[in-house]
Amino acid sequence: MGAAARLADLGLTLPAVAAPVAAYVPAVRTGAYVHTSGQLPFVAGALPTTGKVGTGEGLVAPDEAAALARTAALNTLAAVAAVITSEGGPAGADALDRIVRVVKVVGFVASDPTFTGQPGVINGASTLLQEVLGEAGVHARSAVGVAVLPLDSPVEVEIVVETV
Repeated sequence: MGAAARLADLGLTLPAVAAPVAAYVPAVRTGAYVHTSGQLPFVAGALPTTGKVGTGEGLVAPDEAAALARTAALNTLAAVAAVITSEGGPAGADALDRIVRVVKVVGFVASDPTFTGQPGVINGASTLLQEVLGEAGVHARSAVGVAVLPLDSPVEVEIVVETV
C-alpha cells in the first residue's frame, strides 16, 4: 500500500505547503536527501493553539501537543512532496512513495520549565510518519524542550529523508 492510500485510511490529506514565516524555504534537496525546515502545526494557514506545554492551568496539555506534533509532521511530508514534485516526480501524496527512509526527526517543544515529557509529545510526529510510510518511517530522533518557538507555537518538527 502506498503513502496516498495510507493517508486516506487515516482520514488525512496532504496539506498545501505552509508559507515560510521568515527568509527560508520549506525544504531543500542535497543529493538523495531532502531536509525540511522546522514546520509548525499550521492548519489552513493558522496555528490551532499557542503557548507552552505542561500540566498546569493555562498550559497546552501534553496530549494536545502530541496531536499538534502529528500535524507538524504532516506538514513536513507536504514540504518533502513539494520538492519531489517540483523535480518532475509524482504529484501530491504519491510523491511520498519516493521516500526510502526517514533518517532523522528533530522535534522542539515549547515547554513549561517543569515539563519533562518532550519525548511523549514528539511521539505524535513519529507515529504519524510510521503510519504513513510504514517501515520507511522508522527513524532516529531528538526531542528538545525550548523556552519559546516562532509565533508562540507549542511544537515544531523537522525531518531529513532519503529519496530515490
